[in-house]
This record gives sequence, structure tokens and C-alpha cells, in this order.
Amino acid sequence: MNWLIVGLGNPEPKYETTRHNAGFLLIDQFADERSASFSSGKFKNLQTKASFEGRDLILSKPLTFMNLSGESVAPTAKFFKIAPSRIIALYDDLDMEFGAVKRKKGGGHGGHNGIRDMIRCLGTADFHRIKVGIGRPSGKQSVSSWVLQSFSDEQLLELQKSVYDAVLLRMKEIFKASKT
Repeated sequence: MNWLIVGLGNPEPKYETTRHNAGFLLIDQFADERSASFSSGKFKNLQTKASFEGRDLILSKPLTFMNLSGESVAPTAKFFKIAPSRIIALYDDLDMEFGAVKRKKGGGHGGHNGIRDMIRCLGTADFHRIKVGIGRPSGKQSVSSWVLQSFSDEQLLELQKSVYDAVLLRMKEIFKASKT
């Protein structure tokens, strides 16, 4: 049985290294390490196949922009007959300090519009999430300008190393807990 791993982000090059694209950056690294190349999928996404911890995975990057992520995720899951309980979303979280990584299953959207749309389109919140902390803006900077601002070079290196390692650990925990 397949699992669907979804990295959330925005598709245009100008967003490539922004905080809101943490999910894209992490899933790209995951695919690269497995020599998996993304190509255009049928459901407004880029997708590829890979394996990890003995599981067959569909990796997906929605091209719908963050706020409409569910419009890609739901039909992808339906086509591959993947239950919401076998979906893992990788995404940025403002309410966690930069570099923190947490896993969660179900619950609310926490103000994250990509997760909100996934819940809307899947008709359930019963999917796994791996949240990557990006911190909150200081001073009077708006949240929208903060999330669309690029990571510093130092932060990008940390994302590729310790944050990525923590994401892999959370994926292993999810798979171990699911036993399938």
C-alpha cells in the first residue's frame, strides 16, 4: 500500500527559498537522496515515486499555490487509493521556533491555509502532519511578508541538515506507529 507524502509550498521560482516553501525544500531533498525526479502529475502537481523504511511512497508538490493545496492532494489521494490516514503533509509552522520539528495526526489547521484547504478537500483532518518551525516575525512585519521572505543561507543549511534529519525521524515514527 502506498503512502502519499505532500510537501506544501508555492510553485513559482521567486518563492523557491521562502519560509512558506519549507515543505517543497524538504521533499525535494528527500527525492534527490533517492534519485527520484519529479515530473508533471495529473492533479495540478509534480510527483514521483520513492521508497523509505520499506514503504512505497508517492511524493507530491501541489502547483496550486499554498492556499489551494487540497485541490491537488485530494484527487491525487483518490487516484492512488490512499486513505487520508496514509497522507503526510510537510509544511511550515509560524508558532514554532525556527528549526523545531513536530509530528501530529488530525486536529485543526492552526491558521495554516494549506492545511485548511487539505481538510476542506479531503473532507477530514485525519492525516499526518510534520510541522517545521519558521518562527514569527518580530516588530511590525506582517505574517504574509514574513512567510514569503527567503530563509537566510545559514537557515537553509540548517534546514538541509538537522531539520531534515528530524523530519526523517518523524516519518519513521509515523510508519512505526502505523505498522502497515
